[in-house]
Amino acid sequence: MNVVHVVHVVHVARPPCGYREARRLTRMEIEVSAEAKDKSLNKQVAITVVVLSVFAGLCGIKDGNIVQAMQQAQSDSIDLWSEYQAARTKLHIAESSRVQIALIGAGRPEAAALLADLDRNIVKYRVEAPSLAKRAKARSDAYDALNVHDDQFDASEAAVSTAISIAAVAALAESSWLLFASWAFGAFGLFMGLCGFAGWGFHPDILSTLLG
Repeated sequence: MNVVHVVHVVHVARPPCGYREARRLTRMEIEVSAEAKDKSLNKQVAITVVVLSVFAGLCGIKDGNIVQAMQQAQSDSIDLWSEYQAARTKLHIAESSRVQIALIGAGRPEAAALLADLDRNIVKYRVEAPSLAKRAKARSDAYDALNVHDDQFDASEAAVSTAISIAAVAALAESSWLLFASWAFGAFGLFMGLCGFAGWGFHPDILSTLLG
């Protein structure tokens, strides 16, 4: 008699992940999320630094041209005021000489020629002096106007430099609020730079006083 052995194959289902496995998966998700957040922060910091650095370079070029124009305006103003003082001195000498010659050489033919020459010089100096004073004042006003824009670019440079420094710290500290602070300084620096480029009259008197 043949005995048939029946073998039952039992499939044992794999138990679900345990508590440790769940914690490991959760920790991996958190690390991936944190890494993605860090990459996003570093990307924002990099873009911030690049934009502010390029803008600072452009402002530096423009400010350099303004400084040269200021030096030229100041030089012109000094020269014109010197010419004005010289014209006023010559006018005073001519007027004094005319009075003396008129008293001493009254009725003499040679005195009449000297008086006529002095009269021509007196008229010339009286016309020349106010014109020189007006031109000197115009150049002085031009210097003051350029100085306002120079102060704007100086304020922009200070704010942008501060913003870049804070952005670097934000990347190292992985801090979003430091990046926001960097953007605040950067926005002020961009505004001041735009004022300088556009010729706007906004002038930070308090900041200019502090920077001296």
